[in-house]
This record gives sequence, C-alpha cells and structure tokens, in this order.
Amino acid sequence: MYTVLKTMLCALLSLIPVTGIFAQGYLRASGQQIVNEKGGNVLLRGIGLGGWMLQEGYMLRVPREGQQYRIKERIAELVGAEKTQAFYDAWLANHTTRADIEAMKKWGFNSVRLPMHFNLYTLPADKEPVAGQDTWIEKGFTMTDSLLAWCKDNGIYLILDLHAAPGGQGNDFNISDRDGSKPSLWEDERHQRKTVALWRKLAERYKNEPWIGAYDIINEPNFGFTDPKGDKNGTKEKDNSRLRKLMVEITAAIREVDQNHIVIIEGNGWGNNYNGVLPLWDKNMVMSFHKYWNYNDEKSIAHILRYRQENNVPVWIGETGENSNVWFTEAIRLMETNNIGWAWWPLKKIGINNPLEVKNNANYQQVLAYWLNNSNLKPSADSAYQGLMELANATNFRNNVPHKDVLDAMLRQPANPEAVPYAKVDVKKGVVIPAAEYDLGANGYAYYDMDTANYRVSNPNHTGGNRGGAFRNDGVDIRREEGGFAIVNIEKGEWLQYTVNVPKKASFTVKLLVSAGKEGGSIQLLGDGGTPLAPAKNIAVKEGWQELEIPNVSLKKGEQTLRLLADTGGYSLKEIRFE
Repeated sequence: MYTVLKTMLCALLSLIPVTGIFAQGYLRASGQQIVNEKGGNVLLRGIGLGGWMLQEGYMLRVPREGQQYRIKERIAELVGAEKTQAFYDAWLANHTTRADIEAMKKWGFNSVRLPMHFNLYTLPADKEPVAGQDTWIEKGFTMTDSLLAWCKDNGIYLILDLHAAPGGQGNDFNISDRDGSKPSLWEDERHQRKTVALWRKLAERYKNEPWIGAYDIINEPNFGFTDPKGDKNGTKEKDNSRLRKLMVEITAAIREVDQNHIVIIEGNGWGNNYNGVLPLWDKNMVMSFHKYWNYNDEKSIAHILRYRQENNVPVWIGETGENSNVWFTEAIRLMETNNIGWAWWPLKKIGINNPLEVKNNANYQQVLAYWLNNSNLKPSADSAYQGLMELANATNFRNNVPHKDVLDAMLRQPANPEAVPYAKVDVKKGVVIPAAEYDLGANGYAYYDMDTANYRVSNPNHTGGNRGGAFRNDGVDIRREEGGFAIVNIEKGEWLQYTVNVPKKASFTVKLLVSAGKEGGSIQLLGDGGTPLAPAKNIAVKEGWQELEIPNVSLKKGEQTLRLLADTGGYSLKEIRFE
C-alpha cells in the first residue's frame, strides 16, 4: 500500500509546473487580519520543518539528553568525527527538498515555517576569531535561498523562525540546542548582540522577497527571569522586560533595512506569556501563540482572542500538533472559525502523527538501545554508521511513508467530517480488507473509539489516541503484527466502518481474523443505516489468531457501508475476508 501511495503521489506531483508564481504582494498586518497587497484576508495554513536544521531528540527517539550538540557528541563517540559530519551532511541534503514543498502545495498548504539554527548562519559568540564581530556562514543562507526558490515556484509563503538563538532562549534545552552549563541568550550580551545582527543580515538579504511571509524572531522563549528555580520556563513570569527589550532591538535592526515584512513576536512560557511584553512597538506585527494538548474549545483560546481584540493585532498559532487526528480536526476547526492561521508541527519525524513518517531501521534501533541502557551491547562503528546513514536517507521525501489519514484530518475533516473510503474495494470472492483500512473521517463518522486524543494540559487524566502506535493516527488502537497491522484494545460500543462496492447482489460468508486471548467478546456486522446483516457472534477465548465465520451475509449491488460493532470488547481484529 505504501508503495502504491507513493507512486500515485509522485505521479501527481510530476504534473505540477515549476515556473515561478507571482505573490500577491507582501503580507502585512491590517487591524486584526493578515492581508495581501490587495487587502484580502490571508488565512495561513502551514507546516513547520522541524528536525531539518535543528534536530530535537524526541523526533529521533533519542533517550535523555536530546539537544542536537549532545546527539552529535554521542554519534561521534560511536563512529568518529568524520563519519558524524558525513551523517549530518546527508541529513541536511535529504530531509527537506523541492519534492516536500511541491507535495505541501498539492495537499493544500499555503505556508512553511523554517526553524533555523543560528549556527548554520554564523559562529557562536565565544568562537568568533575577533570578539564582537560576526563570521557569516554561507551554508544556512544557501539552504534558505533554495527553500525560498521552491516556495516561490509553488506559491507558498516562507516564514523564517529563529528556533535556536545564540546561547539558547530557554530552559527547555532541546528546543534551542542549549548547553545548560553556559550562559543563556538572556545572560550574555554577546549572544543578544549576535541575535540582533543575524536578523539584520537576514532582513537585508530578503527585504525584496514577497514570498517571505514574515520573520518569527524568537521561538518559544521559556526562561524564569525572576524565579529561575520555581518558574524556570517563565510560564508565570511577570517581568519579561529582557524579552521585550531584545525583541524591540531586533525589530529596530530589521526596520533599518526592511520596511516590508511582518515581524512575529512570541511571549515567554513557550510563546504564550505576554506579561510585560506589551504594548506593541511596530505597526506591522503579529502575535504568535503555541497550542498543545489542551481542549479545543473557545475557553482554550480566550486569551488569544482577548489579546487580538485589545491590541487590534493579528494573531497566529505558530506551532501546534503532536496529537491524534481527532485533536487535529478539532483544533483546526476552532482556529479557522475564528480566522486564526496556523503552522503544524512538524512535517515529518519517526512516528505516525505527521503527514510524513521517517522509517526507523534495525541498526539505528541498536544505537538507541545502547544510548538508553548504556549496556555492553555497544554497536560496532560500521553498523552504527550504516544505521545512521539509512536514517538520513529515510528522511528524503521519496522514502517517507505518507499518512493520508493525517492530511485528511487536517485539510478535509474540519469542514466535512463525513466518511470517505480509505481505498477502493470491490467485494467478491477472496477479497481481503485489512482491518486497519477502515474509512477516513471523523470519530463517529468513519469509526467510533472511546479514547481519542491527548488533552493532558486541560485534564492530566485525559490522554488517549492510538495506543498501538502504528499505521494511523486516529483514536483507534493499531499495533504492528507480522504481515500487517491489527486493531487492538477494542472496547464495548466501538465500531469500524468500511465503504465497499458490490458489483452484483450476492450472499457471502464473511470471515474475520480475530484474537481473544483472555476475555473473549462479541461482534456484529451492520449494513447501511446500522441495519444488522447477521446475528452477533461470540468470539471464543483462544490463544492466537482464529477465523470467526459470519455466514449468509446478503449484500445489495452498489456502494455501501459495512460496520463491525463490538457488542462486548476484549479482542483484536486483523482482517475481513469474503468467501
């Protein structure tokens, strides 16, 4: 299925023209809206390229210290400096390419957020040959130029985001690749001066580029200025004067060379604490907020709406995601109903809850096991290097696993939750439907699951999603099994729907491949409108997989839906066969 999906997707992408598309002028703030040159409202729908210029450990499933510099040190300990550099060269070359941007355009996104690591653009302040001067590194600028060219050719706005500032902007070290043993951005004026200089350099380079959508000047500050121990991430900070001062200085440096582009600001506490940051100091600004793991109701964005109204300024959700499809659909519907644009996080990583999945491999998994346990199972340099290079190549778009369920949840379901077929299925003798290929659609339309999303910020006990961690990102629990995937942890009242086409009216014996090791269970097959097609069948307690036969199932001609309803739970389901 993956191969077929990628072949179809690549064929579609080959039809996209690569000639330049003219921007509708520079984006700008107008009252509470982001507008184009004609004054038309622009609702940004975008994705952040997390993991490309700046790796965060969780994206690579690295245990414990996940700062990029520590990952590099641990890799070098295994394979040496030369091969470590080769891995990072391959990573940067593969992770984001023109094909990614063309796919995003095809899917329906109109913007990209680039999380930048300062060290691809300039040296750290303490490594400068001449103190107080800036050595510029062409690598980062060249990468940004290429990305901008791809965005221009596809009519997508590029938002520059300083994700790792000199010294690191917070106490969540992974986000900014910070070394906690050294002074942070807020504790060393050399870092602050370099941050200002970098933004002036970027603005000077891109001042005449209308497809640059905005400058997101400091990602997720999270620093306790007055209570560094009790409130280390600054979520309750009242005195954010140092944050305000630096952002004002950055804005002034940008405006020295660039009057065209929006400046996006973020509050303390991972972007949401604006105490002491206001009032605004520029006429072309947007306030950014980040939203994760909370309820998707008006209360959850009340503070955002209040800031927008009180300051007469556009607002933007600069980061959100890392949850289930149910949460994605809810969040996007909530934001777009309130004319709030968004940038999802991230486009790809190891895992299922992104548009693209980076495949893991056995040799790299051995590296992770060694790092986790610090055991005697240290991989050889050759096997470790092979695993790392395979991982770098797996980040390339042509090797990614596309998750159409995630894209459907983000781009179709907020406006239309109805079920659509996962794949075209003509029912005839011998046809097998993998259980995990139930319809695409919202919970209650394509399937029903009791535990659908992670809302732990609003309710610490309310977590959920796909507990099997495989194949799809709905609430349904799917586990990888030999030869495919299985629906597991099935509970009473849950159901799965399959849209099928029956070429001619016929009766079938439907065989379900099920497993009920301890609890047993019962299941019922329903047709259109929830009409029972056969009596409920009990599943015997038995080790391993077994076939459960439902005989004499009469199906009408044409497209119709079949539902498998759990009258009682406690079993697993792998496939549906028609005989």
